Amino acid sequence: MAEFARINRLPPYVFAIVNDLKMQLRRKGEDIVDLGMGNPDLATPQHIVDKLVEAASKGVNHRYSASKGIPNLRKAICDWYKRRYNVDLDPETEAIATMGAKEGLSHLALAMLSPGDVVFSQDPTYPIHPYSAIIAGADVRRVPIGLDRDFFEDLLTATRQTWPLPKLLIICYPHNPTTAVVEPDFFQKIVDFAKEHNIWVIHDLAYADLCFDGYRPSSMLEIPGARDVGVEFFSMSKSYSMPGWRMGFCCGNKAMVHALTRIKSYLDYGIFQPIQIASIIALNGPQDCVQEIVDIYRDRRDALVEGLNRIGWSVEKPRATMFVWAKIPEEFRKMGSVEFSKLLLQEGRIAVSPGLGFGHYGDDHVRFALVENRHRINQALRGIKKVLG
Repeated sequence: MAEFARINRLPPYVFAIVNDLKMQLRRKGEDIVDLGMGNPDLATPQHIVDKLVEAASKGVNHRYSASKGIPNLRKAICDWYKRRYNVDLDPETEAIATMGAKEGLSHLALAMLSPGDVVFSQDPTYPIHPYSAIIAGADVRRVPIGLDRDFFEDLLTATRQTWPLPKLLIICYPHNPTTAVVEPDFFQKIVDFAKEHNIWVIHDLAYADLCFDGYRPSSMLEIPGARDVGVEFFSMSKSYSMPGWRMGFCCGNKAMVHALTRIKSYLDYGIFQPIQIASIIALNGPQDCVQEIVDIYRDRRDALVEGLNRIGWSVEKPRATMFVWAKIPEEFRKMGSVEFSKLLLQEGRIAVSPGLGFGHYGDDHVRFALVENRHRINQALRGIKKVLG
């Protein structure tokens, strides 16, 4: 069997263990409530779909498109930033459309990094953050995060103990999987730290709209000088319930946007143009559909968290994201997140994501994705209650 060095650097996919067991049970006819993968289940708002259909009916839109996004889409992206955050961006040099945040982030890492470069990634975190660096041949240093830790102290310690000095820091707020949120002063510290230590920054802002109870996430680009050191990614998958459309964008530092533009020009011919046109309508059109989506996730959050607390699993309501990050109950914690997730599947018929899949420091948690309706969430709660006893 051939050996492929880049593939060999990737660890076994932890989530596959639970997914394989889930499929085995389903093949046996078992009804599994799947709160594992964060795959939005809500339909894309109709006015966006209608524009896609209209644009797809025109043959002129069937040709190769622009890999960095058509001009009107990049303008819509910059207009969105202006309305949301009062940030002025140049659509020619500071914005690029991507096939979702995951593709864009991965290809930016590939453009920026070389073997031997060091990347700081939070732990736990969304897997593509560290793995994009690994795929690019770089070395990853994981910086732990959590309620009992000072991220900047840990970041400074990691910097002092790392040689060569880190080239890139990847962060994500509101945070997947922990649902942690930050205030603007956090990003000011990030920008100051990056300038002091000559580090590039990538901020993943995928959950900019999925926030509750009065909390409003900030953009890193609101901070003066942020564009000197970094870029920000946004995904339309959650806010507009467009996961399968694969539409996102990257904005900020001109050198980083240019690097992503260059590498994408070699790798793709752009997103299907009708999707780009429909995305313009999503960004520029009525935004009440976004609030309707947020309200559904809030209702699901309340149903799950309140239900978990009723059956004795103490969990706080997250202020953002489409997830609930739950510390494994004390009596099951020694099992670790993979075995506990398997137990929930086998005994409770509910699938969750083991925290270990997001990093070593997540192994005492599991992540619930709010991708089922209230009825199914209540069904899941009955299964969990059976497991907890």
